[in-house]
Amino acid sequence: MSEVSETTATPVDEINNVPAAPADVPTPNQLEEEGDIAADYIEELLDIADLDGDIDIDARGGRAYLSVNSSEGTGDLRLLAKPETVNALQELTRIAVQTKTGVFSRLILDVGGSRETRAAELSLLVDTAIERIEAGADSAALPAMSSYERKLVHDVVSERGFVSESEGEGRDRHTVITRR
Repeated sequence: MSEVSETTATPVDEINNVPAAPADVPTPNQLEEEGDIAADYIEELLDIADLDGDIDIDARGGRAYLSVNSSEGTGDLRLLAKPETVNALQELTRIAVQTKTGVFSRLILDVGGSRETRAAELSLLVDTAIERIEAGADSAALPAMSSYERKLVHDVVSERGFVSESEGEGRDRHTVITRR
């Protein structure tokens, strides 16, 4: 959960007389519900596609996180683990959750370790961009990517001692890296 600064008025849950969670930060119960709905949706999809997979549900950074991994000895999920496919499945799963809860979901879906693989690719992309800057470029623009991927990039860029900013709109939104 995110912390509320001292200067911000905190709403109070009148029934339990405790600070209420901000409207945009899901409660642990809401994240659990999102995870359960998403797991049911993905399980049905796997059944329809006749694929085997183990589903783990977690909460990370205020988001439900669903990880689908191959059952022992099967590699069938590699068909679904391509980044474009995972992003499409994630959006469909978010819609399924929103349909049941009435609330927008920021759920993250990982299939067969695809998120870890993509994070490593993004790290290499950042390294290449930083090399261009260190070679004399004022800035380096990365290709358009999802908000989740841009968040990962911002974190890596910050760790490397550089600055990044998202630019553009919609599908063209991308990250630009500069020196501090």
